[in-house]
Amino acid sequence: MQLGVTFAVMGEESEFVELVERHRRELRVHCYRMVGSYDEAEDLVQETLLRAWKGRDAFAGRSSLRAWLYRIATNACLDTLRGRARRVLPQDLAPAAHPHTDLPPRADIPWLQPFPDAAAPAQTEPDSVAVTRETMELTFLAAIQHLPPRQRAALILRDVLGWSAKEAASALDASVASTNSALQRARATLREHLPEHRLEWTRPLGPTEEELAVVRRYVEAVERADLDALADLLAEDIRAIMPPWPMWFAGRDAVLSTLRESWDPEGPYYVGRLRMVPTAANGMPAVGAYVCGPGDDTYRAFAIGVIRVAGERIAELSAFHDLGLFHAFELPMTLPVADVSTGDLYT
Repeated sequence: MQLGVTFAVMGEESEFVELVERHRRELRVHCYRMVGSYDEAEDLVQETLLRAWKGRDAFAGRSSLRAWLYRIATNACLDTLRGRARRVLPQDLAPAAHPHTDLPPRADIPWLQPFPDAAAPAQTEPDSVAVTRETMELTFLAAIQHLPPRQRAALILRDVLGWSAKEAASALDASVASTNSALQRARATLREHLPEHRLEWTRPLGPTEEELAVVRRYVEAVERADLDALADLLAEDIRAIMPPWPMWFAGRDAVLSTLRESWDPEGPYYVGRLRMVPTAANGMPAVGAYVCGPGDDTYRAFAIGVIRVAGERIAELSAFHDLGLFHAFELPMTLPVADVSTGDLYT
């Protein structure tokens, strides 16, 4: 039976939900790429399914159900983005800061959020081809935020999802010529914000064994507060960010100097002992970081850390101090001290 006919006669929400629910994960990724926020992507998927349910009688089966849902999701995202400022990371705001820079956090800035790998389609699912690692990395997400919304949509539909010019134009309610023009402008802008090799988006989602080995050593060094061991793992040109703090640090010396202050029990900036719980975000290794402050007996949620490894060294450390993300990553808010063990992380 044609899907269009099915929608016309079924009249049952449960049947509709069964048909569209299989696309929820990839729609979540699509909306995340468009808006740069996991929280908003969740809301936009709900909005997409609501719009689809209300407009189900208009679906005549001229396209696939998947394409129809993507069209609705894309337009829901464009509606949300109208008049909105782009989401950013600290490096989008100012040059690298001095190691001892101390600026207050900024809740007024629309920060880019990380995306939990567990919320993306699994590699065994048919639609996982739309979720290559490079198109989920924070570097890529930050770069496409520089694109106007319709250019962003054209690039995602054509270059990321692999749609034809005609399919993308239909989704955007535009001509093929204008869609191709938007795509060319988007590609040109993207080249200004990404290294050339980042335009080849083919790597599967998820960290490699080599990367996980580096991250295991990183976790052990952090939990021991061992700056010497950490220094051996950091790339010379490492970049470290920690939204919602607007500053960022460039270079091994700057990062180590900043950490030295926060790891010194006798210093005024001491944060406490740290423990890590493994997870994965944006196709890269990640950790849920917990801190046990002086005089406390509990490790409390502190940050979601996303780690980019390159050449057996850590090239980027992104610590998102957003406690709401712990729910998105299905991580607890506290860890009793007695229950915490470094154990075999990432095994």
